[in-house]
Amino acid sequence: MDEPDAPGENTSEPHPAPTPPSAASSTARAYTTDRPALEPGPAPANRSEPAPAPLMVTKEHRRFGEFAEAVRRKRYIGLCYGGPGVGKTESARAYTRWDQLAPHLNGQGSAAAPEADDVLAVRAVMYTPKVHSTPDKLDKEISLLCDRLGRTVDLMLQTGRGNGDNSSPQTSSTGAELLIVDEADRLKTAGLEQLRDHHDRTGIGVILIGMPGIEKRLARYPQLYSRVGFIHHYKPLSIDEQAHVLDRKWPHLGLGASDDFATTEAIAAITRITSGNFRLITRLVDQIERVLEINQLSTVTKEVVEAARENLIIGVM
Repeated sequence: MDEPDAPGENTSEPHPAPTPPSAASSTARAYTTDRPALEPGPAPANRSEPAPAPLMVTKEHRRFGEFAEAVRRKRYIGLCYGGPGVGKTESARAYTRWDQLAPHLNGQGSAAAPEADDVLAVRAVMYTPKVHSTPDKLDKEISLLCDRLGRTVDLMLQTGRGNGDNSSPQTSSTGAELLIVDEADRLKTAGLEQLRDHHDRTGIGVILIGMPGIEKRLARYPQLYSRVGFIHHYKPLSIDEQAHVLDRKWPHLGLGASDDFATTEAIAAITRITSGNFRLITRLVDQIERVLEINQLSTVTKEVVEAARENLIIGVM
């Protein structure tokens, strides 16, 4: 007499392959965030790799531009502080056109020359100190950047071109008008004093970008803090701005204005998780796209967002 099959033992009848759930039934399933060991299924239809989106002009980004203009015109020392990932560095790079200007100042001939109007409009350089920068090296690197920008400005004023030779030994009298120092928290007392000395000698406007608390730290140095003319607190995105950014920066996810309650729930979940932190939004969206691809889904729901959240490290914001 045959014994019955033991629990968990394979039987002769094949089990039917599970059917991938539709978007409507997604609330009843557990999403996987691991790629299958076997050959993955086909990618969802009509989902191509999105083109890189331009910088989003948010309210804080616009305020940063106004703040930088005021510091440049008045030649004060300005202080910009805000939490990590809110967009301080991106705003500074956009204001200075640093992605286009930096390779040009470094003498990389293959880099596209920046537009003359862009450079002449701001006449600004951006500098990030190294963790162990000495005051002497700090001054040399900043002076070199400012001199190279000055020669570039001179050439643009004379010829209307931005692709000239930066190796000329001539010193410019129409050089940089603004120096933006990112990661200013790295600077020790001697480095801060060196920046103050550079500001006093050249008359250049200076913006220090750092984390919350740097304003209290600088207040302990009266000689430097007395020269601070403007302070800008760079805040996270508002709820309305988050919805706008999700719609415009990642349109392929369909997170714009919608009558679909599932989409509304997903947007609310993203807002709750990220609290307006732009860097965190970007990383969460990367994980959402990964969950959609692995599970062969095309609709972002609250459950998809929560599954993406499980693989995201969220520190103190």
